Amino acid sequence: MRTISAETVTAAVKKLFMDCNYFIGKDIMNALENAEKSETSPVGKSVLSQIIENDKIAAKEEIPLCQDTGMAVLFVEYGDKVAIENGSFDEAVNEGVRQAYGDGYLRKSVVADPVFDRVNTKDNTPAIIHTKIVSGNQIKITAGGKGFGSENMSAIKMLTPSYGVEGVKQFILDTVRSAGPNPCPPIVVGVGIGGTFERAAQLAKKATFRPIDTHNEDERYAALEDELLEKINKMGFGPAGLGGNTTALGVNIETSPTHIAGMPVAVNICCHAARHASTII
Repeated sequence: MRTISAETVTAAVKKLFMDCNYFIGKDIMNALENAEKSETSPVGKSVLSQIIENDKIAAKEEIPLCQDTGMAVLFVEYGDKVAIENGSFDEAVNEGVRQAYGDGYLRKSVVADPVFDRVNTKDNTPAIIHTKIVSGNQIKITAGGKGFGSENMSAIKMLTPSYGVEGVKQFILDTVRSAGPNPCPPIVVGVGIGGTFERAAQLAKKATFRPIDTHNEDERYAALEDELLEKINKMGFGPAGLGGNTTALGVNIETSPTHIAGMPVAVNICCHAARHASTII
């Protein structure tokens, strides 16, 4: 059994959230630069140029990529031979979020009650923590700040098997088309298929954390990712919704076994500030 202090977890989480709000991933930057070269709309090309410049300034000055620094979301692979000392794991994570959003001057956007009071917690906690127990003596944490301009455009539908692959494609395309310019395109589209209602949504969120220069390991889903990306970019919303052939930078699909009577599909849309960072402690 390996012991990790709560303070170590807090420090790691703090750094992750400061990093992911200041530095865009190489996969996103490469996609933006390639999109700028291939964008046919002069306005769209100009918008992409400004986005790229903004991201470079954010990294150089270590300031947020976007004014919406998001709700803290973490995917954790927790080794079964790890014990936390001097506190609990969840408490240590939330302290890391608290410190990152305070010391990093990141906007605090979380309200404690979702319907009635809606009073800001003033430290961007609590975080959304998805934990998977794995074998080993390490903890892998992948963290991201999820802005809600794009989160609000996400959707889930409990399809039945009779819808088939065409029904899956139609729901994904309809969701993106309905979102239009609202999620600050170019976007990253995360798709979760299978499992249960909540599992599909979790998979869709996890899919947005996957590098967009990768494909699903199953060639059928990899081909579906490419097909959907092509069709989405033909919608013409373009960068910032001002027209062009770059509405999305990538489509990532994750799947899970499901019930014989179901085929749940969730679509989680992320703006071009697809912030995520990982570490192992």
